[in-house]
Amino acid sequence: MASTQSLKKASLEMLPSPLVDSSRRRIRKLRVSLLDACNFRCFYCMPVNVKFMPAAKWLRPDEIESICQNLVQFGIEQVRLTGGEPTFRRDFRDIVTRLSKLPVTKLGLTTNGFLLAKHLPFLKDTRCQHINISLDSLNEERFHKITRTSVFKQVRSSILQAQELGFNVKLNVVLMKGVNDDELLDFVAFSSEHGIAVRFLELMKIGQACKWQTARFMDAGTLVARLQESFSLAPELAENDSTSFNFKLANGARIGFIASESRPFCGSCSRWRLSADGFLRACLMAEKGVNLRGVLKDDYLPLLQQVLHMKPRARLPDIQQDMYQIGG
Repeated sequence: MASTQSLKKASLEMLPSPLVDSSRRRIRKLRVSLLDACNFRCFYCMPVNVKFMPAAKWLRPDEIESICQNLVQFGIEQVRLTGGEPTFRRDFRDIVTRLSKLPVTKLGLTTNGFLLAKHLPFLKDTRCQHINISLDSLNEERFHKITRTSVFKQVRSSILQAQELGFNVKLNVVLMKGVNDDELLDFVAFSSEHGIAVRFLELMKIGQACKWQTARFMDAGTLVARLQESFSLAPELAENDSTSFNFKLANGARIGFIASESRPFCGSCSRWRLSADGFLRACLMAEKGVNLRGVLKDDYLPLLQQVLHMKPRARLPDIQQDMYQIGG
């Protein structure tokens, strides 16, 4: 009779790789939240007086490395570091160094950009070459109102430095009615001038944003129509599981839209999320997950199968948990 250990090994070898769920969605991208803490207080993301997870609950760098390494062996191909604000961790460089050893096709970072400049020389020597930076306004006063910080100049400088150093830089802009939607053409001009792709995100019904969403929501279709009044939009090819649909303009601007609300992409979603304290979640909008902290690779199979079954087939209406707690 085969031993329990040999049966586990055989089961691991039988797991489809890459991971495919019952809806034939191939799971190949992982978002890793390093912490929920952030040095910004964007009004649609978190309250001013917010209580973050104790640092003692965060996965250690070696735990992050181990979990990601195991998931890569099961079929994960791309890893992106998120937060809160990932550069806020003192061991941020240790984590990036460890993950740079993984055989992934892409290692990326999503950041608010404030602390980015000091890390750019380090990052240039790692495999983390894809940097998404959140920037909801090109106006310093408005930036301050949205983020409740006064560091616009530092963020803008970090963006331009990253571009000059050759990183693949994208700006993430949450456009909101009556807040910053009048900056649509300003961001197009910015993209054209600096050669940086800009992606406009719809305000999602997540946490704090639920109370703002109805009044502030701007759907991607309306924004595309606005752009078409001034530009001819040439569609750009994208991977089937891309979260954005993208255009190139005659002035060289590269513009994309992440229409999570009006055009959900659940049917082709290929992402899982790892929380700062080790829970693997199947969807941004679903709170349940499985804890991988301290789990041996030989015991991953039933847990990964659970997560595969947790992935919704269609868009869930909302989630009350705040975005900073989930991972951007």
